[in-house]
Amino acid sequence: MSSQEKRPIIIVKKVTKGHGGHHGGSWKVAYADFVTAMMAFFMVMWIIGMDQATKSAIEGYFQNPIGFQQGAASTMNMIELGSAPKPPSSIMPVQVVARQIEEQRFRDIGEKIQAKLEGEAGLGDLAAQVEIVMTDQGLRIELVESEDGETFFEAASSTLKPAAARALTVIANELGGATGPVVVEGHTDAQPYSGANGYTNWELSSDRANAARSAMERSGLSRGRVAEIRGYADKHLRKPDAPFDNANRRISILLPYTTQPAAAPEPTQEAAAVAAELPRG
Repeated sequence: MSSQEKRPIIIVKKVTKGHGGHHGGSWKVAYADFVTAMMAFFMVMWIIGMDQATKSAIEGYFQNPIGFQQGAASTMNMIELGSAPKPPSSIMPVQVVARQIEEQRFRDIGEKIQAKLEGEAGLGDLAAQVEIVMTDQGLRIELVESEDGETFFEAASSTLKPAAARALTVIANELGGATGPVVVEGHTDAQPYSGANGYTNWELSSDRANAARSAMERSGLSRGRVAEIRGYADKHLRKPDAPFDNANRRISILLPYTTQPAAAPEPTQEAAAVAAELPRG
């Protein structure tokens, strides 16, 4: 037997030292999964706490982000139709959703004011003289003078009566928890009034609006919230057919919209063609 056949076989085993334990990367995967789960959990809790209008907005965005933001549908529809299609009816433009959210906020404020006026001791009868309505300008709260003309102000005076001051306190408490500008307007009836030094219904209506502003700010409304004081004299009568009626004497508190109304949709080609065929003149 040759020397080569007798040579022993040597096996060399190489051990590569890794970076196990706390120096490894396997724990990062588990940690990333945990963080993702926690983020999803808190997003769900955040969405649950929103009102229905906001939930609809978020749902519309995730259903079609492009169509929701730009008023267009999916790219597939654009290719098939050859033009930018209309967004699905279930998806509302952002400005529409924003206006709806603001309207709902105003309605909630109005309902709270009405409920507190009716529930406040000694203000039950006065609540009937406070009208709260939604208008195209925003939420309008009007303190309308009673038939005897002695509810909010003395005749020809800008001094608030105690009941009026209490009503304005209730209103200020609710408006104080909200945001946005406030406009206070004063109105008189058409009864001619001329005091000393040329004092007229113009000055009287402005002074009454300013008295209401001052009372609300003393009751908690931030001073920077009142954006305008308007005195209209008898130029915006509540009852134009009865210009001397005491109901024309009132204080109007307006919460104007801060969102823009939705733009009118562009006419379709079919509608434009029909309009072009209509007779003119």
